[in-house]
Amino acid sequence: MDRTRTDQSTAATDPRRWWGLVVIALAQLMVVLDATIVNIALPSAQQDLGISDGDRQWVITAYTLAFGGLLLLGGRIADLVGRKRTFVIGLVGFAAASALGGAAQTSGMLFGARALQGVFAAVLAPSALSLLTTTFTDPKERGKAFSIYGALAGSGSAIGFIVGGLLTEYLDWRWCLYVNVPIAVIAVFGALALLHDRPGHAGARLDVPGVLLGCGGLVAIVYGFSEAEPRGWTDALVLGLFAAGVVLLVTFVWWQSKAPVPLLPLHIVKDRNRAGCFLTMGLAVIGMFGLFLFMTYYLQVILAYSPVKTGLAFLPLTAAIIIGSTQISARVMHRVPPRLLMAPGMVLAASGMLILTQMTVHSDYATEILPALVLMGLGMGLTFMPVFATATAGIAPQDSGVTSATVNTSQQVGGSIGTALLNTIATTSSTAYVTAHLTTGGDRALIAKEGIVHGYTVAIWCAAGIMLLAGLVAALMVTAKPLGHDAPADGALKESMA
Repeated sequence: MDRTRTDQSTAATDPRRWWGLVVIALAQLMVVLDATIVNIALPSAQQDLGISDGDRQWVITAYTLAFGGLLLLGGRIADLVGRKRTFVIGLVGFAAASALGGAAQTSGMLFGARALQGVFAAVLAPSALSLLTTTFTDPKERGKAFSIYGALAGSGSAIGFIVGGLLTEYLDWRWCLYVNVPIAVIAVFGALALLHDRPGHAGARLDVPGVLLGCGGLVAIVYGFSEAEPRGWTDALVLGLFAAGVVLLVTFVWWQSKAPVPLLPLHIVKDRNRAGCFLTMGLAVIGMFGLFLFMTYYLQVILAYSPVKTGLAFLPLTAAIIIGSTQISARVMHRVPPRLLMAPGMVLAASGMLILTQMTVHSDYATEILPALVLMGLGMGLTFMPVFATATAGIAPQDSGVTSATVNTSQQVGGSIGTALLNTIATTSSTAYVTAHLTTGGDRALIAKEGIVHGYTVAIWCAAGIMLLAGLVAALMVTAKPLGHDAPADGALKESMA
């Protein structure tokens, strides 16, 4: 107990802790934006390396598949060997994988490098969030720290589009990967100088069956959703992957109740507030990633924006996320219950989605697209920061890594599901629209464009519904008090008495 109090006192009074937050935030930004930074560069990379249309999705999917599938393992490794150590290892590995991808001469080399990035991101992301949790223990400081972290987590994908557009247009698509190297180098030196951590639990063992079952189940499900787009939802491989994923995850849950040292202690997900946060995050990101996908193609293909102009078009969304997180959520989080931020945030984001359902092939950005992006950003900013803070509040230090990994897992798996699900809906709706309207004659090129936009609007209606469902989940499941007034959770209390 004395050791724990001393560690907390040291973290709370260290004058360099805010510089440490800069290091943590920099690493998290790098991981999040890498899920989208190559999107705008994808046509250039495809042409340069001769990647087929059927295989180009793997530039994105190889990263999200490895990232989402291995996060639980990364979180538990962070708890076992020490979060600062795994943070540095993750940074070094991520930089090396990025350099390998930037130098890729074949499609297979690029796919492999992206998968390797995902592996090291799965080690890095939970280490970053758990370091943040253990560095800021004062409720008011914790709120400010998580507002910055939540803003980056929510806006990182949009920032990826901006950076990707600039690098692709003015340098080369390879710099979308090379740019990670100097960022990681700065973060490594900063981590070694500024971050502190308790030693890992050297005597503990890794739950190998849990790793195989949990990670295997997540990989199967994420892979199934990624394959649903080109193959269709009724394809035997897709159905087989879903079935295998469900069986593996059900077996994983059973094993976690029996394992002597579980990979994911079930008390973490049995907690009502944490479960509500995990589900809210997953549902919110399903809608958000679908929006990024559609708006990128809408701006470039329908409105004929350049890569840079497309990236800059997302800037108001990014700014709104930061304002919602740092100027609204951070100021009231310690005075109001988290659900009073999360539920209205999701309603606000859904309102932005509903505006986008009205877009046409001739929509004006300033009057029809911009207001929707601002509402979306404010809603996400209100939601993400209390989700991160509530999900990790009061957790025992030895479980902070795996808890952080579970938050990130819900984000990455939600993004993968959202991209595949909404894109399949959009494609199906577009095909049906074009087929129906070509029989009546008319301009085939215009009908094709109208069909694409129709598909987007149908999918965005679905995304708006998912956002509202996320708000309902937050309102009904997250019953925590304002974070500054919460009593310690049982796990944290037991740890402090150890």
